[in-house]
Amino acid sequence: MSVEIVRTEESLPPVAVVEKPRWTPAKIALWAAIAITAALGWIMVAFVRGENLSASWFVAAAVGSYLVAYRFYAKFIEWKVCRPDPRRATPAEINDNGRDFAPTDRRVLFGHHFAAISGAGPLVGPVLAAQMGYLPGTLWIIFGVILAGGVQDYMTLYFSTRRNGRSLGQMARDELGRTGGIIASIGIILIMVILIAVLGIVIINALAESPWGVFSIACTIPIALFMGIYMRFLRPGRVVEVSIIGVVLLILAIVAGGWVHSDPTWSAVFHLDKTTLAWCLMIYGFFAAVLPVWVLLAPRDYLSTFMKIGTILLLAVGIIIANPTVQMPAVTVFAGNANGPAFAGTLFPFLFITIACGALSGFHALISSGTTPKLIEKESQIRLIGYGGMLMESFVAIMALVAAISLDKGLYFAMNAAEPLTGGTAQGAAEFINTKLGMPGVTTSPEFLQQAATNVGEPSIVSRTGGAPTLAMGMANILHGVFGGPAWQSFWYHFAVMFEALFILTTIDAGTRVARFMLSDLLGNFHRKFRDPSWTVGAWLTTLVMVGGWGSILIMGVTDPLGGINTLYPLFGISNQLLAAIALAVIFAIVCKSGLAKWAWIPGLPLAWDLIVTMTASWQKIFSSNPKLGYWAQHSAYKQALDAGQTELGTTKGVAQMEAVVRNTFIQGTLSIVFAALVLLVVLMALYVSIKAIRTHVFSTSEEPFVETRMFAPAGLISTKAEREVAAEWAASGKAPERVGGAH
Repeated sequence: MSVEIVRTEESLPPVAVVEKPRWTPAKIALWAAIAITAALGWIMVAFVRGENLSASWFVAAAVGSYLVAYRFYAKFIEWKVCRPDPRRATPAEINDNGRDFAPTDRRVLFGHHFAAISGAGPLVGPVLAAQMGYLPGTLWIIFGVILAGGVQDYMTLYFSTRRNGRSLGQMARDELGRTGGIIASIGIILIMVILIAVLGIVIINALAESPWGVFSIACTIPIALFMGIYMRFLRPGRVVEVSIIGVVLLILAIVAGGWVHSDPTWSAVFHLDKTTLAWCLMIYGFFAAVLPVWVLLAPRDYLSTFMKIGTILLLAVGIIIANPTVQMPAVTVFAGNANGPAFAGTLFPFLFITIACGALSGFHALISSGTTPKLIEKESQIRLIGYGGMLMESFVAIMALVAAISLDKGLYFAMNAAEPLTGGTAQGAAEFINTKLGMPGVTTSPEFLQQAATNVGEPSIVSRTGGAPTLAMGMANILHGVFGGPAWQSFWYHFAVMFEALFILTTIDAGTRVARFMLSDLLGNFHRKFRDPSWTVGAWLTTLVMVGGWGSILIMGVTDPLGGINTLYPLFGISNQLLAAIALAVIFAIVCKSGLAKWAWIPGLPLAWDLIVTMTASWQKIFSSNPKLGYWAQHSAYKQALDAGQTELGTTKGVAQMEAVVRNTFIQGTLSIVFAALVLLVVLMALYVSIKAIRTHVFSTSEEPFVETRMFAPAGLISTKAEREVAAEWAASGKAPERVGGAH
């Protein structure tokens, strides 16, 4: 291995270590073994049929594919396009103000970034998509993240870091022109409203009337505040120390949640309905977005990451040890029709928008251009945090899929069929599955469903839609067989519910903060003071507007007569992928305008696929004559029924509920049209500026001028020997890393 020590000033210790490992027979053998393991996993998953497929092969196929992709494809992108400069200062170092810009330890930042991007999508999407079978979802989750999701996250984070941490909307304005930037910003902000609202619905469905979950989640807020103060003032830099304290407090919060659940008085205090939880979520989102990032956001997300990654690894170990048999077939009848109970629509295009965050998520581009580039210490860390963080989320999605397909098929469909179909009872669910589901070979009984609920300590598990309860049931089904036995099934179920709630809540707080940055950037085109993200008045005003926007959709969703998640999740998936199209279009334009057009296929291929999927899905949601699929068809059916004097239609009872459906479908249908139109305009503008740059050979972008760094930080999660030596040299010198813009 060759090692290059990089210095920017003779009076300072080195600022970087550039290591170039050499291939040895041992390394070649190691990577050959990894590739063979992945190949064997794919052979078993793709070609073995019947009831004897072990879930362990999904872990082998996923992990092997991720390692190969990170080592080779992500490194290829780094060599050809991104080209990190070890001498260059990042926005966090240049603008360090202790509020929005702050150099953050890469371990803490990896946790914060992963927590921020990993919301409901990798948990809910794969669970819902399991109704179509395990094979289509597995293929999209793994190959989608390698070729699309990881590419978007990595390149967006890199380009935003090179542009002083600008938001995606501001980058669109700088690269596509004022008109293109304003159109992109409006589209992004509107899409953000839907994304955060649907994430809120999922967490509320998981926490509603659950004192254990509500108490434990509430405890993470003061724990995070303590961790922020501890790292900032009491023991700066003691990451491992504060991590141990945080994990211990988190475990105590989980245990105490069980005590609260058992106590009648305290249980009543934390027994909250959906509307109350919605208001609590809005209040939390507001303060999380306006407080300095080190106070609540970064430490809370970092704390949550321990539980997230730890739980997923625990589940992976449980799958390998318990080795459950896959219950769901490779492809089901619902892949070819639009009658699935979890969501309507055929495999193409709706599988690809239902599984959003685990493979490709536009929301990630907002984190990668919102908070993370303002915190990253070195450009050499971007591949780890951007591409590596997305691979970790994809692994979460695979684990969620495995948990769902390992459940009894009757139990799966009983949990994911909406209440209007089952009546919300075990008897109604059994009748629906046995006579109306339309999937051969799937049967159940009321006694079986009731016993399943009793096993996890719940009065009922019927029509617990949204994917989160199904994942919790799947995790409990696997983990209790390895850790604790049958008596622990209830514990693991509630532990999993809290784990999911933490996942989603950290995305809501980070998403609200990013939405605030986006709105500030947009308003900055008309009033320059809004361009300063640390301007207190602007921060509070923009946060209030964004919380009000997603909060109103959230209230609409939790009170929707048809079940908010069932009607809003398709719009969530389409919106998320349309946002990815905006991000990939901006990346495509930057690559072309940088004189690297021969590598534009790297973002160009996922952009083309994403447009095909999202525009097809949007067309069907807008123009389909099937009321189960098309928003406007459903809108017209209910409106005509009301005009005819009917007081009920299908499973909807009462005029008030029917009017709510008319109102909600109008909003959803209108947003579908607006989103598709705005995204097409942005893509066309990106193609125009790209073709213009290629034809004229005039290559220029909005990249900030080079500023030399004066600080050192390791590139990977684990420091190498050379990096440890340089860190020791900094410690021995007694010199703290100096802010390039002046003294702290």
